Amino acid sequence: MTTDQRAAGTGAPHHANDGTEPPARGIGLVHEHDRSLILTHDGAELARYVYRPWDARLESPRPYFHPIRTLGGDLVSLYRPHDHVWHKGIAWSLPNVGSANFWGGPTYVRDQGYRQLGNDGSMCHRGFDRLETLADAVVVGERLDWITEQGQTWFAEHRGIQGTVDPERGVWTLVFETSFSNLTERTIAIGSPTTEGRENAGYGGLFWRGPRSFTGGRVYTPQAEGGDDLVGVRAPWMAFAGRHDEHDRSSTLVFVDAPDNPGHPTRWFVRTGTFGCVCPAPFFGEEVPAEPGATLSYRYAVVIADRDRERQGSARLAEMGLAELEQADSRGKVAGP
Repeated sequence: MTTDQRAAGTGAPHHANDGTEPPARGIGLVHEHDRSLILTHDGAELARYVYRPWDARLESPRPYFHPIRTLGGDLVSLYRPHDHVWHKGIAWSLPNVGSANFWGGPTYVRDQGYRQLGNDGSMCHRGFDRLETLADAVVVGERLDWITEQGQTWFAEHRGIQGTVDPERGVWTLVFETSFSNLTERTIAIGSPTTEGRENAGYGGLFWRGPRSFTGGRVYTPQAEGGDDLVGVRAPWMAFAGRHDEHDRSSTLVFVDAPDNPGHPTRWFVRTGTFGCVCPAPFFGEEVPAEPGATLSYRYAVVIADRDRERQGSARLAEMGLAELEQADSRGKVAGP
């Protein structure tokens, strides 16, 4: 009896001997050199992190996650919507950094409203310190510079990204860490349109834009369920559940503010009526001064789940996100100078 015959008789996989590539199993990372990283599970794409974007200056080029999918394959992010072309999936985006805009588009100016200024900066990838696939996680360490439209480098950033998967619960988790240091010799105040005088427009931070079909979705916090009425609330986590076109399934994203973040629990920027978005907003109502040489650090977990988990289920997912933030520490320092 040949080896192949013995394998067939015992149910052993044929690819062990016939040269067929075995299927991908577990969490994985694909590097599109000089363009993006792709997080996968069992060979299926969960998220693409574009670290060298091709955006126009008006859109404040910066790395972003898109597309983002649930374990079930449903798309939960939107790229370059016509109403705000600088919105791209999930991205670290700041509209009021001193006189610079690292968000894209016009800047809100006190007593003048939105004005298109020559101030759309970019967050430029400089290199990876870590690209690693562990048994239970993908771990990425990245260096970036924040460069103004005039070509001045104001901040140096160390960014950490970790991805984990829990197939039994139908969820996966993205941990995002950032530490950015002021390289200039002056204090740079980081704020929002609200700190410039526009009420309830305190966006700025880790900003997510959902699919068009998520308009009218439900928002959950530990204390409440609602929609646009939850703009500006303080909470340790916020969840957004939306429905998909075509098949009518639902998905839930839970954003968790790390307990050691400055100002925890953070204030939140959220929209449901005009479109779906969520942003933990540490600069919502008060400017945060970045002194010369000082480093500011923030950490978040985003738990991405199939189905509407409602408020109680979202609370359990938030606990998972908090546990992933703690576990991320044990995998070694990723974000930090």
